[in-house]
Amino acid sequence: MRVGVIREIKDQECRVALTPTQAHVLVTGGHEVAVEYAAGAGAGYSDQDYADAGALLCTTTAAWTSDLVLKVKEPLPSEYTFFDGQILFTYLHLAGVSYTLTMALVKAQMTAIAYENVTDGNGQFPLLAPMSAIAGNMAASVANFYLARTQGGKGIQLGNILGERHGRILVIGDGTVGQHAARTADALGAKVTLFGRQPDKTAHLRSECSATLQFSESTADTISAALLDADAVIGAVLLPGARAPHVVTEAMVKSMQAGSVIVDVSIDQGGCIETSRPTHHSDPVYVMHDVVHYAVTNMPGAYPRTATKALTQATFPYIQSLADKGLDALNNNAGFTAGVNVHRGMINNHAVATTHQLDKLYQPFTI
Repeated sequence: MRVGVIREIKDQECRVALTPTQAHVLVTGGHEVAVEYAAGAGAGYSDQDYADAGALLCTTTAAWTSDLVLKVKEPLPSEYTFFDGQILFTYLHLAGVSYTLTMALVKAQMTAIAYENVTDGNGQFPLLAPMSAIAGNMAASVANFYLARTQGGKGIQLGNILGERHGRILVIGDGTVGQHAARTADALGAKVTLFGRQPDKTAHLRSECSATLQFSESTADTISAALLDADAVIGAVLLPGARAPHVVTEAMVKSMQAGSVIVDVSIDQGGCIETSRPTHHSDPVYVMHDVVHYAVTNMPGAYPRTATKALTQATFPYIQSLADKGLDALNNNAGFTAGVNVHRGMINNHAVATTHQLDKLYQPFTI
């Protein structure tokens, strides 16, 4: 099989979907690997690294002219012209805001498999987890940075100063993002409250971090009350495959103190804060109702070397299986099949179809 590796063009997105070592494994296995020029440069992998691994260096068009196309982030409109029935394996987040991308994939008869929807035998999301962990770690430090008065914040530092905790941070969502954000914020020395539906997770985190970590059941009333004196809020809500619900309304944001900071990690799936809108690394924040909003849609892209290693370690077994078996790799693998969003002109993810009011195009996946 011909496997194409695309250079990301999203703003300051330097991750790459395949490392040179993994390219060598595929080449040794009899596959042709076509890597777009400079695809790995931002993550520390040179064109020569890929050439030494046996990959073919090529143009954008040539990389897309492959049986299996590998990316990290969703294709942008300028890339839609390359769609021609290939297998595409990448993060898609179609239920977030991507009606246009969804229809482009459908019309081009693409087989689009989303990293974020693939599950394992325990119902977890192994290809989403590593990036969620990085984003969670990053969210706490981002919140701390923008709380600085010099960055438009209220001038509160999240930190332990001579044994006293400073700064109150709310983490809404107790999944992978929320747990990593809470752990990092606690390590900084902030006063942390984790909002969720599973208090046993907080008990586990307390054993790892400190007894000062607080848990609150995630309801509109508890969140609304806590926002009144919060310095920072991290939105970390996930509904697998579906658009994130707005757990913080605009009225709640208006109640927050001027200079407070919101980091909406759920923005890939539409955002869980009503006032959030997608931003990018070159212009990451905006102010609404005197509250600083950070809603970058590719947060882990800020750390491309670490993120590439973590992501490709998780994705490569699936990539290798697709290269070896084609779509037969999905046979008798319900977790892998769960990642199929689009195939042969139909939408195979019900949440995507429902979100975009395309139920007439919904069909459970079959090869």
